[in-house]
Amino acid sequence: MAHTLLIAEDDPVQREMITMLLSKRLGYEVISTANGSEAISRVQSSNAGDIDVVLLDIQMPVMNGFEALSIIRKIRPELPVLMLTSSDNTADAVMAIKEGAYDFIVKPPERTHIDIVIKNAIRFGALSKELSQIKREKAGTLSFTDLIGHSAGLADAVMIGRKAAMSDVPVYITGETGVGKELFARAIHDEGRRAGASFVALNCGAIPENLVESILFGHEKGAFTGANSSTIGKFREADGGTIFLDEVGELSLDAQVKLLRVLQQKEVEPVGSSKTVKINVRIISATNRDLKRDVKEGRFREDLYFRLNVFPVALPPLRDRVQDILPLAEHFIKSLAASDGMRAIPITQDAQHYLEQYQWPGNIRELHNLMHRAIIMSDNGSVDKAMLEQIHTQEELQTQVERRSIPPLHISMRLRDGTFKSMSDIEHEVMQSMLSYFEQNITRTADALGIAKSTFYRKIKELPTSANDTQSDIHE
Repeated sequence: MAHTLLIAEDDPVQREMITMLLSKRLGYEVISTANGSEAISRVQSSNAGDIDVVLLDIQMPVMNGFEALSIIRKIRPELPVLMLTSSDNTADAVMAIKEGAYDFIVKPPERTHIDIVIKNAIRFGALSKELSQIKREKAGTLSFTDLIGHSAGLADAVMIGRKAAMSDVPVYITGETGVGKELFARAIHDEGRRAGASFVALNCGAIPENLVESILFGHEKGAFTGANSSTIGKFREADGGTIFLDEVGELSLDAQVKLLRVLQQKEVEPVGSSKTVKINVRIISATNRDLKRDVKEGRFREDLYFRLNVFPVALPPLRDRVQDILPLAEHFIKSLAASDGMRAIPITQDAQHYLEQYQWPGNIRELHNLMHRAIIMSDNGSVDKAMLEQIHTQEELQTQVERRSIPPLHISMRLRDGTFKSMSDIEHEVMQSMLSYFEQNITRTADALGIAKSTFYRKIKELPTSANDTQSDIHE
């Protein structure tokens, strides 16, 4: 994907010459303007994120290069600016660098030199953008403009998300695993009235059933065995801000009752305490499950569902956002290369086509992991189709080996007296056999069975006493 350059040059002959050099001979996308004022308008436009580097002539009517540079630095401080100067005007160019320009280019530009300077500026801009986004995320100022996505599907979701950010209404985000639900929730928080306050994210599916109440609402010292000190819980951590309940559909019915009470009363009661504590928390929840179906089948409380599902937002899967695949891939390559101290590498045309045709069952998370492996494995300085196919082939072979390595379970359907076993008895035998195979590791066992760890913990408690005695060494 070609990088885009914005040029501001008042001399039409110079402007045409530089544009032809950059577009026809060096392969860049070029946007031409006649003065600094036009360049500022273009940078401020809605699709200004497409611009990678700005080239400003110093001497221009309406608004000169110095004035334009000052405004661009305020609008987009991470956007690199190159100053265009005549051969006898280098003192002004040096002054511009002191004012924040990345470098300067003497007119008429020499092909090799300008190409090197622009490529260095692009790398510098990519790193600056990544660092800026990390700082905004840590400072609680992440916005929807930080989300990479230009497709109609994500644009609709962003429009709804911005409306949700304007109030404290509970937001319910749905979408497949890996579509970026937490990042979207953080953008809602950071563009809303609670920006700068706490944003607490919690994966409900990873909480052991016996610790749900303590983790959510806190506990007093001595409330239960192992409670050596008091904790305030996630809801009080988020007081004044937002709590994000990911995989909310994995909560047990008992935990759902307690959560519903908190949402209704706007107060929590720590475990072991007889006093309630008022809270002021915005709720954003998310799931990849069909909670409507879970409500009908009795696995999720209807009253809690309607409490959470006040303002629904559906995030589309990556396969429905084909326009976003390459920008996301390039973004990941730049950020991963910067964090690992490596050089960002280009994606070849055949690899681009491969990425756009792939179905992405793991969505954005899968794309991120694929790009990370690709930049590590690259031997020829690029991401090509053969490499991507090799990675996917290795993953498929690994999956097949893992499937074959799980021994077949021979569970008898009958008891010794010939009567049929109950479904719960069969389930208990399967769990015990799988736990034994995975050496008492609950995380791996739950993954293999396709259930959440919290659900597995709950079922463990239902095992017969004799079975529980043998499970004292289970671990995550």
